[in-house]
Amino acid sequence: MIVILDLGSHENTVLARAIRALGVYSEIYPHDITIEELKALPNVKGIIINGGPNNVIDGVAIDVNPDIYNAGIPVMAAGHDKALCAVKLNRFTDDIEAIKNAVRPFVFDTCKAETNWNMTNFVNDQIELVRRQVGNRKVLLALSGGVDSSVVAGLLLKAIGDNLVCVHVNHGLMRKGESEAVVELFKNQLKANLIYVDVTDRFLDKLENVADPEEKRKIIGGEFIRVFEEEARKLEGIDFLAQGTIYPDIVESGTKTAKMVKSHHNVGGLPEDMKFELVEPLRQLFKDEVRACGLELGLPHEMVYRQPFPGPGLGVRCLGAITRDRLEAVREADAILREEFQNAGLDKKVWQYFTVVPDFKSVGVRDNARSFEWPVIIRAVNTVDAMTATIETVDWPILMKITDRILKEVKNVNRVCYDMSPKPNATIEWE
Repeated sequence: MIVILDLGSHENTVLARAIRALGVYSEIYPHDITIEELKALPNVKGIIINGGPNNVIDGVAIDVNPDIYNAGIPVMAAGHDKALCAVKLNRFTDDIEAIKNAVRPFVFDTCKAETNWNMTNFVNDQIELVRRQVGNRKVLLALSGGVDSSVVAGLLLKAIGDNLVCVHVNHGLMRKGESEAVVELFKNQLKANLIYVDVTDRFLDKLENVADPEEKRKIIGGEFIRVFEEEARKLEGIDFLAQGTIYPDIVESGTKTAKMVKSHHNVGGLPEDMKFELVEPLRQLFKDEVRACGLELGLPHEMVYRQPFPGPGLGVRCLGAITRDRLEAVREADAILREEFQNAGLDKKVWQYFTVVPDFKSVGVRDNARSFEWPVIIRAVNTVDAMTATIETVDWPILMKITDRILKEVKNVNRVCYDMSPKPNATIEWE
């Protein structure tokens, strides 16, 4: 492992991905990690101190523990001038290839790291770790049908077989036809032990009049766990809850020098009285690595490259307090967008695309009379690891066709807008 110490850089994840692309495992840790914590980490070959603009907390400039330099492990500094470091680089870019070239001598010549980070080793290691953790007991998995939960399901099926119980919760915030597709694929084709639960009214009642995005996420995450606890009580011997937590979820949920972007329903949004022990076999992986893991497991290509979908579903795309009619407008507009992107071949090119309906209306004209209806906002972005994203430049004829269909086919909508904001400054989702 190459350890990256976060001293206020925006580029920690890019650096970690670049090192992993060299075939060497890397993780990000806080700047103030103790020497004892560092030495407890497995097989650390080198340390990179990654400085940046967020290196001041509460008005005080931060630094790493000085004992780090005497730990007998090679140290490299990026954007942080320390004479004790074996190697110094002024700064990194977000160019993976450039970073790989910059760190390669340190990783291999100075640290003598070995290229043993690959998906075959990862899958074998995780299967062994899961078997060791779970034994002959049972694991309950929240199977949304998304890439993360699907890959978790594939890995756990190899590790523990029939001891995996999958539960698909239709919380009323799924995309059009989504739940039906999940049941067909996992229950009928992959023969997984799948329980289907429709709790639409329960979720929407809980979310009524709740406008704050963080509160919505926590309600949805908390209610998910309640549903699983109820399902677990109907079964016997369920001791574990599996989750599709991945590395960006952990990073985005906040560190000491990186403020929280948003909470994730599987990081920090879980009830304190939860009865399950967690199984999170993907928590070390970036999104592109999760897909590689899925292919390594032999999962279908269309599943592994399925459109990403947030845990809270359309709940964070129906902005503000969710109403059933606005939720339906999001769902129908999204279905039109997905159909037209598929027709244009953009579904294979664009990483994520969806619609958003905000909780305000604008004046328009319908049937020669004044209307007061919602706008639909289209978002289409490309990314590798979900930490940064660029905007897809969709041809005007395609956008005009989508706009025409949405205005004609979706009730209570009189405008269509296209979101041109990259990440950063925007996030991929609106909430």
